[in-house]
Amino acid sequence: MHPDADADSNVILRGILEGTSAGVGILDPGMRYVYVNPALARINGVPAEAHLGRTIAEVLPGIDGREDVLRAVLADGLPREVTSSGHTQAPSGLERRYWHGAYHRLEAEGAVIGIVGIVLEVTASRQQQRDLEQARERLTLLDAAATRIGTTLEMDATCGELADFLVPLLADVASVEVLPVTQDEGSGRPARGSLRMRRTALSSVPRLRERARVFGVAGEYVDYQIGSAIPRCLETGKPLMQNLLSDEELVRAAPNTERLAAYRAAGIHSALVVPLSARGQPIGTVTLVRAGDSPGFTARDVVVAQDLAGRAAISLDNARRFTREHDIALGLQSALLSEPSSPHPNIEVASRYLPAGSSALVGGDWFDAVRLPGGRTLLAMGDVMGHGVEAAVDMSHYRAMLRVVAADDEPPNRVLERLDALIAAKETGRPATCLLVLVDPRRGRTWYASAGHLPPAAFGPDGSAGLIRIPTGPPLGTGLGGYQLARGRCRPGWVLLLYTDGLVERRGEDIDVSLARLAALRLTPQGSLEELLDQVLARLVEQAVDDDVAVLVARVVAP
Repeated sequence: MHPDADADSNVILRGILEGTSAGVGILDPGMRYVYVNPALARINGVPAEAHLGRTIAEVLPGIDGREDVLRAVLADGLPREVTSSGHTQAPSGLERRYWHGAYHRLEAEGAVIGIVGIVLEVTASRQQQRDLEQARERLTLLDAAATRIGTTLEMDATCGELADFLVPLLADVASVEVLPVTQDEGSGRPARGSLRMRRTALSSVPRLRERARVFGVAGEYVDYQIGSAIPRCLETGKPLMQNLLSDEELVRAAPNTERLAAYRAAGIHSALVVPLSARGQPIGTVTLVRAGDSPGFTARDVVVAQDLAGRAAISLDNARRFTREHDIALGLQSALLSEPSSPHPNIEVASRYLPAGSSALVGGDWFDAVRLPGGRTLLAMGDVMGHGVEAAVDMSHYRAMLRVVAADDEPPNRVLERLDALIAAKETGRPATCLLVLVDPRRGRTWYASAGHLPPAAFGPDGSAGLIRIPTGPPLGTGLGGYQLARGRCRPGWVLLLYTDGLVERRGEDIDVSLARLAALRLTPQGSLEELLDQVLARLVEQAVDDDVAVLVARVVAP
């Protein structure tokens, strides 16, 4: 049973499992029983509790349990049916008994938790066969839902998948409403005592598509009157099923009293509202409506709807948590990744940070410009491996470490050696790439050192680009050290570009191809550095980037 199904759902499901004449057993990934219903206990002639923790072979040594088939179901998730024969410990006058079993893999939050088998003796009664068929249909339905609901981490998209899956399977019209973050969302404040919800999805059968407009449209906010169906469902946390609604009941179930005439015109006669909750927290509701010649809802419909709502709620909660973490990480990244320190007057610096789209968490990209004695400036570009809040926090720590170590005025390769040792000494420190460039405008010299980072690029006065190939050492935090120092020259008017991999890398593309695209750029470096950054990003960054992009440009100014 789904972990988020409420107590009533558990009672209903247990009643079905313990009342059916079909044998139902659940085994863990190690092929040991964790649940056996009374029917299977009778078939096997062994008390239900005596099954627990034991394998089929241990419980029934006289039967070929076809463990090879069960392990195949665990491995690939494809349901299978198999016939087995032999003798159980139950009394029987038959020389040999035969059973037909259907097996399905069980999953929870993307993890395989076991396998369920529905077993029926081949000589079973018609009622037993009907029970088996219904159980198989329900498991097949849940298998289909797993592939169609929750395919993305977008809440509205998941709600749409749920509504589309329910129509026409269980309803003529299905809508999904979620609780807003604050009751002030939407147009104006909700009426006193009412409950504001955001309708995230609406689906209907073709014949009711025009009539379904009475429910509104996806994306709008709806204020529900006290005592109407959705607030009551959320308050109790239980499904609300109403068949053959009278005018009074229909008015009470509606968000407001003006809906009655439109509901009747659409032929609506039955409604089922099921809560959406995950990890003990309410998310919203899903409303199923039947109209015209469609039959009213049954207790079995309630169980199936709860199973589907529970499965969808996990995906919705994951999407909500993802969005929250993405927003927190982005805010933290923006707060921590302030403008670089002020360099010397003889060098200009500009920077830009672009977070990845909603399909990926914020990462640990960072940059800095550290002012050193003698008119020199240390430029830094780094990328902490991983994503999310932890990567953003580590980014802040590494940036602070760099400023402290750089104050000792050592060569870039020695700075990387010390940073590598400091990060490696932290038990929770994440590896990070880093590129350091020490610029001395007075002498027209530069010094480079790289810890697994992509090479910098330089733009000449004619706008042509060129990559500066330098020796690359291991990422920071490995404790391996071994960073080398490379030397170069800098002249007034030349622009140096440091960047993270999000600027150039493309999924499925060789990195040499990506770098060649950067080297082929032709820009106008004489304007402001902000304009130059605009040119670089416009040429290289796609509309929806898969990874964060951090860019820093520096230009030596003639004295």
